[in-house]
Amino acid sequence: MSEHADSSDFSFDTPIADDAPLAAQPAALTAADPVAAVEVSATEPPAAEASDPLAPWRRMGREFVAGVQTLVSAAVYATLIVTFGFQVARVDGLSMAPTLEDHDRLIVNKLVYELGDPRPGDIVMLYYPLNPEKMFVKRVIAKEGDTVRIVDGRVYVNDVPLHDDYVPAEFRSHDDWGPQVIQQGYYFVMGDHRNNSSDSRHWGPVPKKYIVGKVKVRWWPLQDARIF
Repeated sequence: MSEHADSSDFSFDTPIADDAPLAAQPAALTAADPVAAVEVSATEPPAAEASDPLAPWRRMGREFVAGVQTLVSAAVYATLIVTFGFQVARVDGLSMAPTLEDHDRLIVNKLVYELGDPRPGDIVMLYYPLNPEKMFVKRVIAKEGDTVRIVDGRVYVNDVPLHDDYVPAEFRSHDDWGPQVIQQGYYFVMGDHRNNSSDSRHWGPVPKKYIVGKVKVRWWPLQDARIF
């Protein structure tokens, strides 16, 4: 993301011999007795397997196929998750510093905005409006219907100063912008590094259809892992 963005078959073979009447008889079974023949044959599977030199290979083949099926299933599930649910992304650049740093690894929830709308304060991944082949990460500042005004770098939404203490003093800008009412279906976004960010101040509000998802987790570097 650039800123400028496991199946088993079970077979239960339970031999059931109707030998209750035979148990009450003191006579021993002869080799010619059909029941004895059945019992003898029931104890000889190892010999049958030994007579088939290919049996171990067939067993290995079945295990291999089962393993391949597991891997294919895992790949399909992963593809579905990435396509419709979550996406792993990497930050390239410093426009969201100090909240997000260059080369941070993120998990982006792509489903959340299918069920609801972006809210001010959300950190989002979006298509760059001037070149949708690129992707940026920014923070939502205002939603449709809000009036945004910037005076000497201080942001006001509906004439109320934005609570943005996540922006250090050295990262603040001193520009003026607006006032402007955000049109229906659009969102005003900015980078936390105000004096080093290309955002809605430069290319206008972003349509909701360009907002890919919400940044939920920074998982790398591990020491800085965080849920947003």
